[in-house]
Amino acid sequence: MQTLSQRDIRAWTVQAWTSFGLATASCAIGLAWLPGQDLDRAFMVMGYLFCLSAAFVLSKFVRDQAAGARTGGDTPMFRIVVWGGFAAAMALTAWGLWRMQVNGSYKAFLGIAWLYLISSGFTLAKTLRDRHDADAADAGAALPAQQHEAA
Repeated sequence: MQTLSQRDIRAWTVQAWTSFGLATASCAIGLAWLPGQDLDRAFMVMGYLFCLSAAFVLSKFVRDQAAGARTGGDTPMFRIVVWGGFAAAMALTAWGLWRMQVNGSYKAFLGIAWLYLISSGFTLAKTLRDRHDADAADAGAALPAQQHEAA
């Protein structure tokens, strides 16, 4: 008897990708029309990318820790690097946004777009990892059935 793993419904996957696309577009639009200096714009682009990368790494790390608790997981130093990197990315980006000499409404838009990007990045990372895990479980469940049929 073959059992299939639980999978996200198509609507959830579409929502995760759509949300991530909207967050990315909001950040891009906000940064493209950012008044002020090019250096501020460059700093915020780097900050947004740093935060997004750190969110994906943190999401993978937390998921791996949960799955690998029985095998020991990662080293304590790697835990510090991952959490420290995420904290540094968020703190530095917040500092850059706070110190910019732009209208408060503009800062609020950039801040909300940034937090939306991070939130949707975590959601997308989970969705992709869930799909990977389900595919791996289905492949593992199919393997014994194929071996039984061959015998």
